[in-house]
This record gives sequence, structure tokens and C-alpha cells, in this order.
Amino acid sequence: MALESMAGAQPAERSLLLRALLLERERIANHLGDLGYLGNDGGLAFGLAQFSRLKEDVLRLNARLFGHRYLMDCVVPGGVAMDLEPAGVTLLLDEAERLERDILRLREIYDDHAGLQDRFVACGKLSAETAALLGVVGLAARASGLAIDARVYPACAPYDQLETRMCTRRHGDVAARVNVRFEELLESLSLERRILRRLAPGATRVPVVPVAEGALGIGWIEGWRGEVFVALQAGAGGTVRRCHPHDPSWQNWPALEHAILGNIVPDFPLINKSFNLSYAGQDL
Repeated sequence: MALESMAGAQPAERSLLLRALLLERERIANHLGDLGYLGNDGGLAFGLAQFSRLKEDVLRLNARLFGHRYLMDCVVPGGVAMDLEPAGVTLLLDEAERLERDILRLREIYDDHAGLQDRFVACGKLSAETAALLGVVGLAARASGLAIDARVYPACAPYDQLETRMCTRRHGDVAARVNVRFEELLESLSLERRILRRLAPGATRVPVVPVAEGALGIGWIEGWRGEVFVALQAGAGGTVRRCHPHDPSWQNWPALEHAILGNIVPDFPLINKSFNLSYAGQDL
């Protein structure tokens, strides 16, 4: 987006709102999947079945409305490669109501399940001091009491107009990371509604003029794991000279080593899943 701005082609408001909508739907799908697997790793297979059902519903609606279950190839230079019809807006709002109702009920079940809470609470603790020292970002940071969310600060458009609520906990254990996921799911559904209500007619894509050789562009956004940072330098004739994508997993993997200290071996899969980091992201 920075390269686009430098070239005088800032995406239009509708396309920015659609980009944010896609980002929140990616967050919703992945948090649903994580909560299912966390329940399963804690001995509650029911949780995996129910959250997998909800995630599959979200992915199928993605494919129906945006052409891809995982929303690939939707964000393009200058905007987005898709649009949303009024009927699609209605489907998304209806889905949000169903999801919120089911998520709240499942949260009650998770919170009231003594066996599951026994596995979650005080397991895999990451202190705020250690998280800050290691530069932990995203969900893992917020679960340890660090107020870090790129949707809130620096709050690039359109998040600067959406009044995003940051979801945090302070205990830094598996239970805290589970609770942050639940709260972020509800906040993403709320953001989805706000985005859809603001979605006025307009352009979904603007022409992007070539950038000068040596121009530098910066992208920074809060992905579902944490902040994603990309630095791009233009070469001659519209080529890419250098590109550095920075995944939040790069910073967060060392934190897992500290979180597993003092825990029993069978708890490792549960702690690992509570961070759910990318193996490939470490190697970018």
C-alpha cells in the first residue's frame, strides 16, 4: 500500500473496507480452527467437531462470495480483485449473527468444563517481562498483557475509522491465549458488521502507475497471528529489487521455548497449539 501511495494511487475507500473485511474473515476462520484444536488437545473432542463445523461454514461462504476458501488472489495492487453484492452483504450479516450465538455458547462450555480448564490454566505461562524482552507480537503478546495491535496503532485506513477494541489478558498462559481468541472472534464479527454498514458504492480498484527505480514501500498490518511487515524496493522497469516479508512467527518462536519450561511433556502439544506459529514463517 505504501508503494501505491507513493505512486499517487491510494486505494479507494470501498476497496480498503473490502481489504479489511477479508482480513477479519481470515482471522475468524483461523481462530475458529485454533479453538477447536485446543479443545481437542485438552481432551474435549467435542470442541474440535463444533469449531471445525463453524470454520468450514466460513470457508464455504468465502468461496461462494469471494471465489476462494482462503481468500487468495483477492488483494491486488490498487485495491481488490472482487466486489460484494447486496445479497452477499445480507449473507455475511446473517452468518455473523449465527456465529456469535454459537461462539458464545461454546465459550460457556469451554469455561464450565473442569477438565479442560485444568489443562488450560497456569499451563505454558509467558510473563509480560519475557514477552517484552523477546519482542513478542500479536495474540501471544496481548495474552501476556502487552497492548500491541496494529489495527489500534498505527491503525492504518480503514481501521482508523472502525474503533477496534484491543483484546488482552495478563496471565500469559494457555487459558489467556484461548480467551483472547474468543474475544477477538467476537470483535472481528463486530468489525465485520461495521465494515458492511459503511460499504458505500465506489471503486474497488484504481490504476497503479509505475514507481521509480529505488522506491521503497512498507506494508504493516495485524494478521491473525500478529503483525505482518513487508519491505519492498522497486527495481528498473517495474521489477522487484528486494523484498523482505516478516512473519510474526519469526519473533514469537523463541517465546515458546520459555513457555514450555516447567511443564510436563504431554502439555507441549497444547502449549504449542496455543501459539500456533508458522514453521515456514521462521524461514522467510
